[in-house]
Amino acid sequence: MPGPEVLLYGLPLAFLAGFLDAVAGGGGTITLPTLFLMGLSPAQVVATNKLLAIFGSGSATWQYWRGGHVERPLVLRLIPLALTGSALGAFLVRFVDPAVFRTLVGVVILAVGALVLVNKRFGLEDRYPGLTTRTLALTLPGTLVIGLYDGFLGPGTGTFAMFLFSLAGFNLVRSSGNARTLNFATNLGAFFLFLVGGQMVWWLGLSMGAANALGAFVGARMAMLRGSAFVKWVYGVIVLLVSARLFLGG
Repeated sequence: MPGPEVLLYGLPLAFLAGFLDAVAGGGGTITLPTLFLMGLSPAQVVATNKLLAIFGSGSATWQYWRGGHVERPLVLRLIPLALTGSALGAFLVRFVDPAVFRTLVGVVILAVGALVLVNKRFGLEDRYPGLTTRTLALTLPGTLVIGLYDGFLGPGTGTFAMFLFSLAGFNLVRSSGNARTLNFATNLGAFFLFLVGGQMVWWLGLSMGAANALGAFVGARMAMLRGSAFVKWVYGVIVLLVSARLFLGG
């Protein structure tokens, strides 16, 4: 079991993860390796990461919600599907080796990132048409698939969700707000599942969770202040981080 000295690097890295995750997702690409570096078992890493993640995603969600950057009528319809998909993904992981499609997902997220970054206007303007048939036909099954992926593998869930909301017509700031809200719901659901297992290192998860929440607060405020162009730049960084983790494994 690690001692308090690990917080010397754990807290600043948790803050950075919260900041990046609040802007464009992908915070787990920082916190998961950090927890492994501390010497925790794989079960402790996953459970403790969910504990700290609910603080960061909750902080970001609250900021975007207060700022009016969450499309509540749509997101509240999508949360049950995200939770259902996440639970199904957690069940399927017992029967399928995640390494089978880890590389494939890495290629897909690189392609998604390239599409967002190459198209100069993508995500910069808000063109959301409301709760139309097309919107629901895109977001309902898309959220189920993203939730399933979150429960099954995880890295880049928020990044994929941002892309889905951008396709639905939201600018990248509102896409981030919607994605963080969905991510908070799935993190909370996973937290209660892992709570039963008793693998959480509470003192570590709570202290890093506080730093993660502070980073998320700053990140969400920065995203709303600087706008979609700033979010798009951070999105590109996150795509590279998530892809590297998928290709390298772990």
